[in-house]
Amino acid sequence: MSDGSFMRHPLAALTLARFKLTIREPEMVFWIFVFPILMALALGIAFQTRGEEPMPVAVRDAPGAAPVLAALARGGDLEGFAAPEGDELALLRDGRAHLVVVPGSPPTYRYDPVRPESRLTRLLVDRALTGETDHGPAGAARTEEVATPGSRYIDWLVPGLLGMNIMGSGMWGLGFGIVVARSRKLLKRMIATPMRRSHFLASLVMSRLAFLALEMTALLGFAAWVFGVGNEGSFATLVAVALIGALAFGGLGLLTACRARTIEGVSGIMNVVMVPMWVCSGVFFAVTNFPEAAQPFIRVLPLTAMIDALRGVMLNGDGLAGIGAELGILAGWGAVSFVVALRVFRWQ
Repeated sequence: MSDGSFMRHPLAALTLARFKLTIREPEMVFWIFVFPILMALALGIAFQTRGEEPMPVAVRDAPGAAPVLAALARGGDLEGFAAPEGDELALLRDGRAHLVVVPGSPPTYRYDPVRPESRLTRLLVDRALTGETDHGPAGAARTEEVATPGSRYIDWLVPGLLGMNIMGSGMWGLGFGIVVARSRKLLKRMIATPMRRSHFLASLVMSRLAFLALEMTALLGFAAWVFGVGNEGSFATLVAVALIGALAFGGLGLLTACRARTIEGVSGIMNVVMVPMWVCSGVFFAVTNFPEAAQPFIRVLPLTAMIDALRGVMLNGDGLAGIGAELGILAGWGAVSFVVALRVFRWQ
């Protein structure tokens, strides 16, 4: 069969047509080609120096801490620092220390066994302390696995998942709803109705708040029931943070959909907006993994601000005053997004 006759074969023609349809869809192109590259770039930047940087180890500020710190400094792979006993659990929970050494005879290691870096750090500390202190061989060290609610990785993770869920439901829910209505000519019919554009857009944002209580109850209830995850702060403060965050992401959802005409188009726009926050805003790992030069940009992302505020309330018991900067960032994003969407929104 010649090349020309093969291309006229129904199988070849249908395959070629399907290929062309696929590459013409922005969403498909994004997920197939762009998304893996963005993920590789962001995670590569976040962890490119992980093997070269020393592992942070907190040493309880108590008698016997000095020789332990000296031994860790000679190890080369470890960065020891003194910390008061009251800060140990917070250091482990937030990833600022992979392991805590309590000086003694023998010493005690406190760490979260769920985290691979903590298990690795324990081996490095064992090697550094062997024969280097007056506390006996490191192999005889006691271990204390941290499992107290509020100090585990799961306690740190749940606020990030809640923030990510609120972002996704706000943006996807509003964006898809607007574009579907526009593609079906429903928005065009609303032009003749006696309402303002601001009323229409505000009603979309407010309607999403009805789902906020369900989202929070489902995730937080499951986490509390299965893993014992609690809330150290006021429940009213937690609801206020979620409410302001939902309004902010509702405004972003309106902005991304104010001009899009197709589902594929709005999907591509939303992916470009949301993927950097999925990767960089500290949902699954601390934002401190990224270079110092990137920190100012990461800190002003709305998802970063929301997750920091949620963790401040749930883990540290912060009130509104303690998370004022984060709430200000969220309010700014929401207000600017809504005003811009109001100006550039089109009905058809």
